[in-house]
Amino acid sequence: MKTATFKIWRGDAKSGTFRDYTTDVAEGMVVLDAVHDIQRTQAPDLACRWNCKAGKCGSCSAEVNGMPKLMCMTRLSELPLEKPVTIEPMKAFPVIKDLVTDISWNFQVKKTRRTVPGEWSKRISIVCRNSGNASSVIFVRTSATFCATTRCMKNL
Repeated sequence: MKTATFKIWRGDAKSGTFRDYTTDVAEGMVVLDAVHDIQRTQAPDLACRWNCKAGKCGSCSAEVNGMPKLMCMTRLSELPLEKPVTIEPMKAFPVIKDLVTDISWNFQVKKTRRTVPGEWSKRISIVCRNSGNASSVIFVRTSATFCATTRCMKNL
């Protein structure tokens, strides 16, 4: 069985640092599996949010090697395991603890959005939480929603 090193961000809104963890890697594992193994064996206090483990909810979003990813869909076989895999909270949202961020902004936006099924919604300006500047204007189809956590479209 292969082993891999993970640099996982640990901390809260005030401060934090990366800590190294090594765990066994098996065929078919995803990043979330490795994080759960690290929680189980080395860091039971590691905070991580997840729900469906099927790539539908976006709860397990994090930045893996600097890119926004769903940890449940990011296969370890697709990552370069010869160097440490870096896992950190999404930079677009305020950190609560470790890999958990405050995503309440998503729910506030969803409450204010009104669409009619089967029609295209009006243009929605997606505002980047870090800079405050409008980062893009997109069309959102009513049968899908823009997931700011993973920066992708999710079908409902």
